Amino acid sequence: MRWLLILFCLGGILTSLHASAQQPRVEKILVLKSERQLQLISQGQVIRHYRISLGKHPVGAKLEEGDLRTPEGIYWIDWRKRSEKYNLAMHISYPNTHDAARARAAGVNPGGMIMLHGTPVDDEFPEWFFHTLDWTDGCIALKNADMREVWRLVPNRTLIEIRP
Repeated sequence: MRWLLILFCLGGILTSLHASAQQPRVEKILVLKSERQLQLISQGQVIRHYRISLGKHPVGAKLEEGDLRTPEGIYWIDWRKRSEKYNLAMHISYPNTHDAARARAAGVNPGGMIMLHGTPVDDEFPEWFFHTLDWTDGCIALKNADMREVWRLVPNRTLIEIRP
């Protein structure tokens, strides 16, 4: 009986090692705002893509706090957290030096706290409602199942490029 238990445990360990060895290493996230698409890139190839929601004013680059725009440029995923409001959230390193200089020249605060996050769980507004429109304050939102997959596949310090 012990041997069966040992074999069962070893089989589970080998299966999980094999599955993790097959997981591609995500090297870059590419966001195409005009297409409402987020792509995960590994070895120069798109390995996954997701439909996204953007800030309430999706056209144009973010300039200042409160403008409801999603940034455009090169950033990093620099930390993550579990969010009571948006389930899982990964922080985007906005503003970069270009964004900060542009805001300074305009005499405005560039803002911050731009996240890649899930969708609220709300009895009044189901997840599909959020997924069909641009509703964030400048963040990038995905369905919760998609966000769980991105959370699992994307390590901190991953490059994220956000294009118009």
